Amino acid sequence: MEQNDILFAFGLTLFAGGATAIGSLIAFFAKRTNKKFLSISLGFSAGVMIYVSFIEIFPKSFEAFEVAYGEDKAHLYTVIAFFIGIAIIALIDKLIPEAENPHEIKSVEQMSGAAPLKDNQLLRMGTFSALAIGIHNFPEGMATFTAAMIEPEVAIPIAIAIAIHNIPEGIAISVPIYHATGSRKKAFAYSALSGLAEPIGALFVYIIISSVMDLNETVMGAVFGMVAGVMVYISLDELLPTASKYGNHHTSIWGFILGMLVMAISLIIV
Repeated sequence: MEQNDILFAFGLTLFAGGATAIGSLIAFFAKRTNKKFLSISLGFSAGVMIYVSFIEIFPKSFEAFEVAYGEDKAHLYTVIAFFIGIAIIALIDKLIPEAENPHEIKSVEQMSGAAPLKDNQLLRMGTFSALAIGIHNFPEGMATFTAAMIEPEVAIPIAIAIAIHNIPEGIAISVPIYHATGSRKKAFAYSALSGLAEPIGALFVYIIISSVMDLNETVMGAVFGMVAGVMVYISLDELLPTASKYGNHHTSIWGFILGMLVMAISLIIV
């Protein structure tokens, strides 16, 4: 692996993770939530992630397994790795209490114009939201880093898609933290720290790949397959439902289709 490629991949994960802090800033300074824009953007992100998962990352998993085991077994192992990735992220969702749902919609209107309240329950909710989002960001960092190592040109729209996805999560952290403490600095810090889980996820993938990349195609196939599963699950479980809640069903679907179209065109161009 080239050092410049590695630095580029880590830079993308920092950018994507840092979008939670952008969401926090929006909560501080925006007067109203542009729900239609968020709906289209989240749908767009889902389209990008699902398209690239099936068109780029899933085939990369198959290619790696094919080198190690031949075509017939490669199909089986790729599918297994894909669903293991889904199982991992689904288990993470299951272990997070519903009361601390990191994807509960919160608008900037809840931030502006309301007096801060000293409330331990709100502080607990915000803290657990930050922790829950951090846990979710870990596999997202894995996905961004892996995509960057496969095809840097493809990784850029993926990082943008995940960054868009992280903006409302930053709002979800900031609103309860601000109301509980009255401190914008604390609300911003919690959002920023939750985003650091993405580069940590990238570091995890880097350690695995760098230690065996030249020797073990099986690990590469497994990582790529699981990342594809993680990205598809995130899109179906988080992005599209949240997009529908922010806007109407058709708005989110058109955003989804636009995301796939843009991703398809970019792959043709590059």
